[in-house]
Amino acid sequence: MNTQESIQNGIQNAFKEHFEVELTKDQISLVPTRKEFEGTYTFVVFPFLRSTKKSPEESARLIGEYLKDNVPEVVDFNVVKGFLNLVLGNASWIDLFENIRSNPSFGQKPSNGQRVMVEYSSPNTNKPLHLGHLRNNFLGYSVAQILEANGYEVIKANLVNDRGIHICKSMVAYSKFGNNETPESLGIKGDHLAGKYYVLFDKEYKKEVQKLITEGKSKEQAEKEAPILLEAQNMLRLWEANDPEVVALWKKMNSWVYEGFEETYRKMGVSFDKYYYESDTYLLGKDIVEEGLKKGVFFQKEDKSTWVDLSSEGLDEKLVLRGDGTSVYMTQDMGTADLKYNDFKLDKSVYVVGNEQDYHFDVLFKIMRKLGRPYGDGLFHLSYGMVDLPSGKMKSREGTVVDADDLMDEMIQTAENHTKELGKIDGFTPEQATELYEILGMGALKYFLLKVDPKKRMLFNPQESIEFQGNTGPFIQYSHARIKSILRKAKQLGIEYKSTDFSGISSLHESEQNLIFILGEFEKKIQLAGQEYSPSVIAQYLFDLAKDYNRFYADVAIFQEDDPLLVSFRVALSEMTAKTIKKGMGLLGISVPDRM
Repeated sequence: MNTQESIQNGIQNAFKEHFEVELTKDQISLVPTRKEFEGTYTFVVFPFLRSTKKSPEESARLIGEYLKDNVPEVVDFNVVKGFLNLVLGNASWIDLFENIRSNPSFGQKPSNGQRVMVEYSSPNTNKPLHLGHLRNNFLGYSVAQILEANGYEVIKANLVNDRGIHICKSMVAYSKFGNNETPESLGIKGDHLAGKYYVLFDKEYKKEVQKLITEGKSKEQAEKEAPILLEAQNMLRLWEANDPEVVALWKKMNSWVYEGFEETYRKMGVSFDKYYYESDTYLLGKDIVEEGLKKGVFFQKEDKSTWVDLSSEGLDEKLVLRGDGTSVYMTQDMGTADLKYNDFKLDKSVYVVGNEQDYHFDVLFKIMRKLGRPYGDGLFHLSYGMVDLPSGKMKSREGTVVDADDLMDEMIQTAENHTKELGKIDGFTPEQATELYEILGMGALKYFLLKVDPKKRMLFNPQESIEFQGNTGPFIQYSHARIKSILRKAKQLGIEYKSTDFSGISSLHESEQNLIFILGEFEKKIQLAGQEYSPSVIAQYLFDLAKDYNRFYADVAIFQEDDPLLVSFRVALSEMTAKTIKKGMGLLGISVPDRM
C-alpha cells in the first residue's frame, strides 16, 4: 500500500468513527498542498459537510487528529478553513522514493489489452510539409508515445492525400513548364519540386483569370473558365480513367515527393507503422451508404442524392453521396473508418486534424455510431489550433508558407549560434557539437509547439523557444545534462548509491521532499495526458520537475555534505530525476543530451 492509499484508508476510518459515514476510496481525493502552506497532501472537506454536520474547520480538525494518531505516515496537520493539509513524516518520503526507484517499469503501465490507431501527418503530395504540419506530426507522435506508456498497443498511421484536383494542378504546371527537370538535375528535394509547380500553377491561373476579365468575362466566369484550370480538371478525369500517360506522370511526381517526405520525417524524428493512400480509399464507402439507407440512417432526396439528418443531435442535414453516385469526402471517410477497423480491430481511433475540420469529424463520428459500428465510441478527433508566426498567416498556393525543412534548419542554426555564445561546447569534437545543435534545435521546436494545449491557436517565436531559461526545451535539456555531470562526478569519487539503504536518514530538506513528491506524480501525469490526449500535460510537468531540481541543487550541498549517507541519497535522487526527465521528454519525442 502506498502513502496515498494509507491516508485514504485513514480518512475512511475517520468518517466511520466520527461521523458514522461510509465513504468509498473513489470519493476521497487528495490534491497537492499549495506551496504557501505546510503540508504535502490536502483533503478538502467542503463536499462532505452534509455528512459531518459540523463546521468545515471542526470537520477537518477531527479528521486530522484521527490521521495523526492512526496513520504512521501523517506526523502533523494544519487546517485552513475547510482545507486539511497533511504533513508527512521523514520515513514516508524515503519509502515513496524507494518505491519509485525500485520500480523497473516506472512510467510504463502494463498492457491494457486495447489497440489504438493514431492517424497524423496526412500530407498532400503537391507540396512540402510546413509549420502547421510540424505541430500535427509532433502532436500525433507524442500522443502515440503517451498512449503506449498508458498500456495501449499503438498503430501510428498516415493517410496520404495523393490524388485530386490539387495534385493535378502541380502535374499540369510541370507538364507545361517543367522541361523534364528532376530533383537530381536541380539538386532539390522532390517535395520542394512539386511545391514549386503548385505555386507556378497558381501564378499562371491568376494571369489567365485577369486576361479573361479584361476580355469582358465576369470574375466568376473567368475563374471557372481559365484554360489551365480546365486542363487540370481534364487531367483528373484522365487519371480516374486510368490513362497510362497521366498515371505515369502521377507516379513519377509522387515518388519524388515521398522521398522528400521521408527525409523530412527522419529529421522530425517521427515514424509510421501503416500508410493509407487516398488513391486506394477514395472509392470506399458506397456500400456503407447502401447499408445506411436500408437501416433508415440515411435518406434520399428527389435528385437521388443521399443524406443523413442529424438535426436531433444539434447538427443539420449532411450529404453522404451525390445524386450522380459520386463520392464526397464523407463517403470515403466512412469507408476508411471501416477499413482501418477491419485491418486492426481497433478499440480507439484518434484523428489528429486541425480544428477547421471539427464539424466534419463530429458528423462522421455521429454517423458511425448511428450505424452501430463496434468502434464508434472509440473515435476521437484530436483537434488543434493553427500556428502563426510573428509575420502572420501562411498560404501554400502563394508560396508564403513556412517550409518545415527550412524552419528545422533555422532552429538548428539558431541553437548553434546561441550555444556558442554561451560557451557550452567546451571539449566537444565537431561531430559531437553538430549532434548537440540538432538535439537542442529540434528539442526547442518540439517543446514550444507541444507545451501549448492542442486546442489553442498559438504564436511560434523561434528566438524565445531556444532560450536556456524559462519554459523551454533547452532549459529542461540543460537540467538533464547538469545532472549527468553530477553522476559522472559521483562515479569519479567512488560514491555508492544504487543499492544503498536510506532508511537511516533522520531528516530531509523541504526541497528534497518537493522533488520526491513531484517524481511520485509522474505516472499520474502520464495517465492524465493519455485521458486528455494532451502532450502539454507532460511538458508542464517536466518544466516543474526541472525547476524543482534546480531549486534542490541551489538549496542543498551534494558533494560538500558531511554525512556520506545524505551524499549518496542526493546522488540517487539526482539520478532518478534524470531518468524521469529522459523518459518524459521521450514521450514528447525529444532527445536529451548527456553533456552541454
